[in-house]
Amino acid sequence: EYRATRAKAGSFMGLATNTDYATEVTLQPLDRYPLDAAILFSDILTVPDAMGLGLSFAQGEGPRFANPIRDEAAVAELAVPDMDKLRYVFDAVGTIRKALADENGVGKVPLIGFSGSPWTLACYMVEGKGSDDYRLVKSLMYSRPDLMHRILAVNADSVAAYLNAQIDAGAQAVMIFD
Repeated sequence: EYRATRAKAGSFMGLATNTDYATEVTLQPLDRYPLDAAILFSDILTVPDAMGLGLSFAQGEGPRFANPIRDEAAVAELAVPDMDKLRYVFDAVGTIRKALADENGVGKVPLIGFSGSPWTLACYMVEGKGSDDYRLVKSLMYSRPDLMHRILAVNADSVAAYLNAQIDAGAQAVMIFD
């Protein structure tokens, strides 16, 4: 079912950024199993994508950023993204909550939202993709701790704003993946 929906969406990001598709794949497991909660269908890297890093998913390769953060100028440009760039996530939360409501408007199960942690986001942002050794992020951390602190501070503020916006949209719990 998931693969069929993803094929209709055309790509992973097409699936994640479309409210109807994200709702559909969030609800699919609940149609099959007596689960305790629904988990929002999204990705841990939506925040840096909204920062302009250009998230994409190549078949069989996982996530990658077109514009990784590798120098002082790129770090200086980092800012908490406009949460409106993540509207698709908040719209999906609202749509999922409505779909989970019973005839009395009470949710059948709670909805859990999430984000990547500031550190996890920083690793992907600097490496540009997943890594086996995290050489680039470690090099930056040791050679320019000031830049690493700035990345982590912006990411912490961004994750806080993002998770609070998910809660405002109706998520009843949120998780941070590290």
